[in-house]
Amino acid sequence: MAKQVLKSGTSIGANVREAQNAESKIDFIHKMKIAAKEADETDFWLVLCNRSKQYPDCIELQEKNAVIIRILNKIIGSSKSNNK
Repeated sequence: MAKQVLKSGTSIGANVREAQNAESKIDFIHKMKIAAKEADETDFWLVLCNRSKQYPDCIELQEKNAVIIRILNKIIGSSKSNNK
């Protein structure tokens, strides 16, 4: 599970970085949506880690990830409304 959290968690930043170099507004939105999906996947793995006795408490990481998800969703929403 730790490897999965590492993969999906670092993928968020990589996709946001790609979005910053997007070729169009549509491409930007698409890449930000991928980042949001990775953040959601990270939450899934953190929930599993939290329920496992083999891993330390991940509540703080889940809370920080929830903030990231809200930010990404706000960026996506704003970008969509500005794209019309």
